[in-house]
Amino acid sequence: MSIEIMPEDPPSARLGYQASEPVFADSQPLTLIRPSRGWQLVNVGELWQFRELVYFLAWRDVKVRYKQTLLGAAWAILQPLLMMAVFSVFFGRLAGVNTDGLPYPLFVFAGLLPWTFFGTAISSAGNSVVGSERLITKIYFPRLAVPFASVGAALVDFAIAFGMLFVLMIFYATPPSWSLLLTPALVVLIVLAALGVGTLLAALNVAFRDFKHVIPFLVQLWMFATPTVYMQPGSGTFAGWRQILLLNPMIGLVGAFRSATLGKPIEWPQLSLSAAIAVLLFVVGCFYFRRVEDSFADVI
Repeated sequence: MSIEIMPEDPPSARLGYQASEPVFADSQPLTLIRPSRGWQLVNVGELWQFRELVYFLAWRDVKVRYKQTLLGAAWAILQPLLMMAVFSVFFGRLAGVNTDGLPYPLFVFAGLLPWTFFGTAISSAGNSVVGSERLITKIYFPRLAVPFASVGAALVDFAIAFGMLFVLMIFYATPPSWSLLLTPALVVLIVLAALGVGTLLAALNVAFRDFKHVIPFLVQLWMFATPTVYMQPGSGTFAGWRQILLLNPMIGLVGAFRSATLGKPIEWPQLSLSAAIAVLLFVVGCFYFRRVEDSFADVI
C-alpha cells in the first residue's frame, strides 16, 4: 500500500466551479491509500510505525489462548513436558534411542522446546488472517502485522517454557557451557523460519480454505521429519534420505539449539545450510504475502 496525504479539495472544486471565498478555511488534509502493484518488499518502516498494534495483537492472542483455563500460562510448560514424558516411555525405554550420553528426558525436552514454538507459531500464523476477518475488512493497517503478532504470541510461550529447561538441567546435573550464548541467535533463525512459513500459509489459507485442514497434518509430519526425539540423521536408517532431510531447516536449527543448550558440539555446516534456508523461507513467505495481501479484504 502507498499512502499519500494531500490538501482536501473544497466542495466547490469537487462540483466543478470556482468559489470566490474558501468554503472551509480549516479544511483537513485528505489521506489517499492506493494499492501497491507487483512484488513488494517488506515495509519495515510501516511495521515499525504500527509496532503497538503488533504488540496488542500478540497480547490479545496470549490472553485468548489461556482465557478461562484452570492452569493458564502453565500450559506453555506442560505441553512439552507431557510430550517429553510420553516419548521417554516409548522411545527412551522401549526403542533405546541413542542420545549421545545425555539423559533421554533432557535430550527430548531440549528438542521439543524449539519445535513446540515453531509448530505453534506456524499453526497460529497460518490461521491468523482468516481469523481476523472483521479487522481486515474494516480498517487499513499492514497486514503482515497479523501473522507476525501470532508468532510473537508463540514466542511468549517459548520464553516461559525455556525456564523449565534450566530446571531439568539442574535435576540431571548437566551444567551449561559457553555455547549457551549462541541460543539467542538460534532463536532468531527459528523465528525467521516460523515467520516465513506462517505468512506463506496465512496467504494461501485466504485463497484456499483447504489449508485449514492441511496445516495440522503438515505440523505433525514435519515434527517426525525433525530430530526432536532422536539423533540427527546420519548413517544407518536415514542414510538414503539424508540429502532430502537436510533441506528441512528445522533439522539443523533444532539440533544446534539442543547442542548449544546442553554443551554438545554443533554441526556448523548443517547449521549454515539450515540458516540459509530459514532466511530464504522468510523472504519467500513475506514476498508472496505482500503480493496477494491487497485482495484479502475482497476474498476473505
